[in-house]
Amino acid sequence: MKLRLYHHPDGARVAYREEGTGPALVLWHSALLSHRELVPLVEGLAHRHRVVLPDLPLHGDSEDRPRHPYTLDWLGELVAGFCHDVGGPRPLVGGHGLGVELVLRAVQLGVLHPGALVVMPNRMHRPGSDPGWDLWLRVARAGSAPGLDRLLMHGARAALRPGRGLRLSATANPQAADVARHALADVGGNADLARSWAMLARSWPRGPRRDLLDAYGTIDAPVLLLWADADRRYPVDCALEALDLLPHGSLRVLPRTGYLIAYDDPIGAAREIAAFCGRGVGCRTSFP
Repeated sequence: MKLRLYHHPDGARVAYREEGTGPALVLWHSALLSHRELVPLVEGLAHRHRVVLPDLPLHGDSEDRPRHPYTLDWLGELVAGFCHDVGGPRPLVGGHGLGVELVLRAVQLGVLHPGALVVMPNRMHRPGSDPGWDLWLRVARAGSAPGLDRLLMHGARAALRPGRGLRLSATANPQAADVARHALADVGGNADLARSWAMLARSWPRGPRRDLLDAYGTIDAPVLLLWADADRRYPVDCALEALDLLPHGSLRVLPRTGYLIAYDDPIGAAREIAAFCGRGVGCRTSFP
């Protein structure tokens, strides 16, 4: 996959990979991982789309300097700027976990107007339900303290080991270990990254996102809720609650899939995304 850089107007950089031809399809990964989380989907999508896999800020090869605010709104605006730059005025956009949370925030702010939206498991309007992410945010606050910044990033690399990737896969796909290994391979001793994480941790909303309940009804694009049936962090009933409020929503649930849905069933996930982007809204709900 080709590595490229997007430069936001305020100087923030987003690294991304792309492969394939056709309309751009931007897919954002989840927290504490990288673009590699969604690489298994590329083979099933690249014959119809130019698949664009960015690294979120503070992840992978993207921006980590503490010169930016790293608030929810700033991240949403950056995500929107990237999507419009690579995908045009009505881009095809999707994501998982933190990535799609930021996409939803951008839509809510009115700075992103997707042509179609693929929403993979995340907390949606509910409080944070990922214990690992919540713990990381609490620990990351210490990153602004002199002397603790470098120590924190060495500790993160030691704590988030490859075995975490296997635990996130419902099928124990051995390749999932590489996802966790790659995500934190270069963070050890990165003081700038620690201070930036501290900024995000202090500003990140932890309570329920009830504001999204009103925002769902204003989304004028087709929305696919592509859910995993064995992800305890984000149960299907969360998606069902949102489905009732989305004017153009549909739900597909993939069996025998967990948090790393792209590793548990890459063929099924890519098939559903390709079909959705080709037909629009489609049927309301389906449990294969």
